[in-house]
Amino acid sequence: MNILLVDDEPFVLKLLVRQLNNLGFERVVACDSAEAALTRLRSADAPVDMVFSDLQMPQMDGVEFVRHLVQMGYHGALVLISGEDRRILQTAERLARAHRLRVVGTLTKPVSPAQLQQVLEAGREVVAPADRVQGRSYEAAELARAIADGELENYFQPKVNPASGEVAGVEVLVRWHHPRDGLVMPVQFIPMAEEQGLIDGLTQVVLVDALHQARQWQDDGMPLHIAVNVSMDSLAALEFADFVADEVARAGLPMNHLVLEVTESRLMKDPLASLDILARLRLKRIGLSIDDFGTGHSSLAQLRDIPFSELKVDYGFVHGAWRDASLQAIFEASLGVARQLGMKTVAEGVEDRDDWDFLRARGCDLAQGFFIGRPMPAAELPEWMAQWEARRRDLDLPPT
Repeated sequence: MNILLVDDEPFVLKLLVRQLNNLGFERVVACDSAEAALTRLRSADAPVDMVFSDLQMPQMDGVEFVRHLVQMGYHGALVLISGEDRRILQTAERLARAHRLRVVGTLTKPVSPAQLQQVLEAGREVVAPADRVQGRSYEAAELARAIADGELENYFQPKVNPASGEVAGVEVLVRWHHPRDGLVMPVQFIPMAEEQGLIDGLTQVVLVDALHQARQWQDDGMPLHIAVNVSMDSLAALEFADFVADEVARAGLPMNHLVLEVTESRLMKDPLASLDILARLRLKRIGLSIDDFGTGHSSLAQLRDIPFSELKVDYGFVHGAWRDASLQAIFEASLGVARQLGMKTVAEGVEDRDDWDFLRARGCDLAQGFFIGRPMPAAELPEWMAQWEARRRDLDLPPT
C-alpha cells in the first residue's frame, strides 16, 4: 500500500515510518503539516491507499484536514491519531464516518506496533483494486449488464455465539468482479443501484444465490442462518414478501434461517409505507434485523412500530467499548432494550481480543468482526471453520 503520514511532530513521524518499515510497508511518505499532505495527495503519481493523520496540528488541524479529504474525493483508508482526550478522538472519528470516509481505526499516542498492525490489517480490507482509481464512478447500464452477466459475487462474514463459540450464521455482502477494475466494494455501486432503479434486480440475485449457497452448506452438515441486507426501495414493493418466502421454500430451507437486515437510517424515512411488507415477512417466520442501531434518529420508535426479531449494535458502539465508559453505557442500554423486547442481539465491529472478551462478559447473543473472520467467498468458509475450531482453546471456549 501507498501510505501517507501527517503529523507536526518530527519524532512521531520518524517513529511511525520506522514501525511501518519494520512491518514490511516501504512506500511511506511523511508530511509535517496538513497543507503539505494535501499538496502531496493532489500531485501524487500513484493514489494514496491509507492516510494516518494527527488531530492536533497548527495552521490546519486534523478535523479541517478531514473536511478537505472529503472535498477532494479521497477514497482510501483513514486512521486518526491523537494524544488528546479519547472522546475528542471518537468525535473526530464519527465526523469522518458521517462524511463516508473509510475510517479503519483510531490510535492514541504513543502508538504501539500491535495497534499499528491492527489498523493496517483493517486497511487491507477496504483498499480494493478499484479504490486505487480515485473517484471511480459507474453508469447504470454498466451495473445492469453486470447483474445480467453474473459479475456479482456474494461474500460471507461469519457470526458466532461469544459464549459457546458456535458458528451460528453469516452475513451476506455482495462484491462486483469488474472486468477492468477488479473487486469493487458495495459502497461504490449500491447507492447508484438505488438511485437508478436497479436495486430490486440486484437484491434478487444476491438473495437467490445466498439461499442456494445456504442449502449447499446445509447438505454438507453446516445448517447456517444467513442475513441479507435489503434496501427500503425493495420493501416498498407489495410482492416482495411473497417473493422472499417463495425463494426460501424453493431452496428447501426453514423460513427462520433467513434474516433480512434493514438499515435504520433509511428505515426511518418512511416506515409506514413498508410496515405492510415487514409485518408479512415476520408472519412468515422470516427474521428482521434493525441494522446499525443507534446511528439514526427515532430508534426506539422503530422498535415500537416494527416487529424486529434482532437488534444489530453498530460498530461505533462496540469496538473499543471495553475501555470507554460512554460506549459501555450505550452498548449495555441497547442490549437491555433488546432483551426486554425479546430480540436477539448482534454486535458488529469485534476487531480484537479485548472487544471479544467485553462481549462475552456482557452476554451478547452473536458477534461478528475482523477478529472473528473477514468477509470471504463461499469456498473459503469450510477452511475458516476449521481454523476457528482450532482457536477455541486460545479463546477459552468450551469444547464441541
